[in-house]
Amino acid sequence: MSLRTYTLACALFVAGLSPLCTVAQPAPATAPARLEQLTLHQAELLFAARNREVLFAQRGVESAEAALLGAAARPNPNLYVNATQIGNQYPQGYDSGRLDRRADTTIGISQMFERGGKRELRMAAADRNLAASRGDYADTRRLQKVALHAAYYDLLAAQERVRTASETAGLFQKTVDAAQLRLKAGDIASADVARIQVDALRAQNDARLAQADQQRAQTALAYIMGAERDAARIHVSEGWPDVSAIASGFDIDAGLSGRGDVQAAQARVEAAEKSLELARALRTRDVTAMVQFDRTPWNPLANPTSANTVGVGISIPLFTNYYFAGEIRGAEVDLQAARENLERVRALARGEIASARAALDGSAERVRRFRESLLGQAQKAADAAEYAYSHGALGVMDLLDARRQLYATQLEASSTQADYAKALAAWQAAIAPAELNP
Repeated sequence: MSLRTYTLACALFVAGLSPLCTVAQPAPATAPARLEQLTLHQAELLFAARNREVLFAQRGVESAEAALLGAAARPNPNLYVNATQIGNQYPQGYDSGRLDRRADTTIGISQMFERGGKRELRMAAADRNLAASRGDYADTRRLQKVALHAAYYDLLAAQERVRTASETAGLFQKTVDAAQLRLKAGDIASADVARIQVDALRAQNDARLAQADQQRAQTALAYIMGAERDAARIHVSEGWPDVSAIASGFDIDAGLSGRGDVQAAQARVEAAEKSLELARALRTRDVTAMVQFDRTPWNPLANPTSANTVGVGISIPLFTNYYFAGEIRGAEVDLQAARENLERVRALARGEIASARAALDGSAERVRRFRESLLGQAQKAADAAEYAYSHGALGVMDLLDARRQLYATQLEASSTQADYAKALAAWQAAIAPAELNP
């Protein structure tokens, strides 16, 4: 078989397999999020990919990685070229046009050698700064995730308020229509109709305010997810989290060590310790070695004896005027500040964990009370008032009071559910191990 025939056969074979390869390609692992029916998991995926604060913190990690590369670099050598004994007087018949015969030339290389472990200390300090940047990234991600959950459940509560306010406004409108008919029949006083109309208008205003609150909640959630252009389309579909028993007796000290902010503060203490060692190492003299080649051309007037030579040299600094006291003192102050900051961060983290647990326990108790008794009792009282009023056994003011009580209870129940959901997210984020890697 010739080479041309073999090549053609291979091409036909690959072309025949191309459709099969196209069919066998796997489908995407995750489907795009539907903003009209957005789940909390889908919101977290969008948040991880688009949140601006998290992306900015990730750039900080990358900058620290670049600084680590710079800290590991060794000093570059220096190349120098000198020309001396430049002359323009030559005897008759001497080829004075050649530049290499008009000056003495020196070519050399110098290299500084660091002593005292300066490069290793720079790398250690940069590595600890990188760890601190990763801790900052983890803490930023934690705080933004808490904000994401809060915005998600705020929108869910706003959606429930819109639905409750719309249903209440519709119910009042039906009552107004019925009252108008009864007024024409002489079964109700015009003052009672006016009272119902006032409450109906208030219900319409409440419905409009609830819609405005929903739009604000959509905007807040859209910003955290990086989807501002589609804010009006966002409609969350997740339900409220269950009020389950949360284990008590959590060890706060054990939880502190896993937090990103505490890890970042601890890494900065270690970086400051290495920086102090590096500042003290400045008192160890670095040595610069030099090698040079001297070319001296023959010139019967300026240099009657010429010779090419090789020379070596060494340079050592003399600390006669300054002994790096300022750098060392500054590093000592930075270390003390880093240690004090670590204690401050630990205290704030401890308070945050305790506060989050107290808020979680209190909101969970309120949610149970609403679910077990308050909502049911308010609904039962409103239904009884509606039935009694329709049969003439209850006045219009009592009916309106029962509706207002039910409406207020429903709104408070949604707000309590949202408080519990946000408190649960804050508690879980406060005790969760840090996600250090972007």
